Amino acid sequence: MSIAVTGASGHLGRLVVESLLARGADPAQVVATARTTAKVADLADRGVQVREADYVRPETLAAALAGVDVLVLVSGSEVGQRVEQHRNVIDAAVAAGVSRVVYTSAPRATTSALVLAPEHKATEEILAASGLTTTVLRNSWYTENYVGDVQGARETGEIVSSVGDGRVASASRADYAEAAAVVALAAQADAAAHAGAVYELSGDVAWTFDDLAVAATEVLGSPVAYRRVSPDEHRALLLGVGLDEGTAGFVVALDGNIRDGLLAETSGELARLLGRPTTPLVDGLRAAVAQG
Repeated sequence: MSIAVTGASGHLGRLVVESLLARGADPAQVVATARTTAKVADLADRGVQVREADYVRPETLAAALAGVDVLVLVSGSEVGQRVEQHRNVIDAAVAAGVSRVVYTSAPRATTSALVLAPEHKATEEILAASGLTTTVLRNSWYTENYVGDVQGARETGEIVSSVGDGRVASASRADYAEAAAVVALAAQADAAAHAGAVYELSGDVAWTFDDLAVAATEVLGSPVAYRRVSPDEHRALLLGVGLDEGTAGFVVALDGNIRDGLLAETSGELARLLGRPTTPLVDGLRAAVAQG
């Protein structure tokens, strides 16, 4: 029976597939699903099964999940539309007889005030009601989320934010992807492995934006400072560079969540799943900036 990964053309999904292969998975037993299969055609050349799966077209999902034992459901990227998209995949997984769903959720999704949490909370509730055996990976922030800030600082010499002294326990996207692969392979080998588990995954170190500026300085080789602004000042700056009201408000709300400590938890669970420390901030940024 195979392991399927949804969203395999996306950043995280692609890395989950790569991690499965790196950890010895038989390519013929790995299914990479994508809305546009041409984007993962190279995986087919390596022996991976490539199948079309569009979250908003349920008719594509039954064939995509046929014969799948373990499904890594990578959460969708379209904020505001994800609950129904995820429901479609979960319904298809039930119909296909999938034995385990590994879902990439958000920190403390069922209780957190994090602006991104509600859709993940709803998805976890759908999974709980589905009768499927699940493992929930509540991924905290990706270090790669700050590549744009670092690249912008190359020109401006500063990172501007309204997070105050808030901390972020980020890890690299590859760290989270490898954890998903670890869980999926274990579940494939042993139906009891990680069954029903909910893991709060985060980096080993909760860093401040002063730390981010220090890391950016090292990566860029030129001085970078962190400039604190108020939420209102931040919103005005974002509007001034062309963001619409909704997007600017969303960014400011996320910064408020960081200021309130919602992304600062360092549970150690990610490192335990990986069997190694998580990728340090500066190393994650250096790799991501090098990739463009």
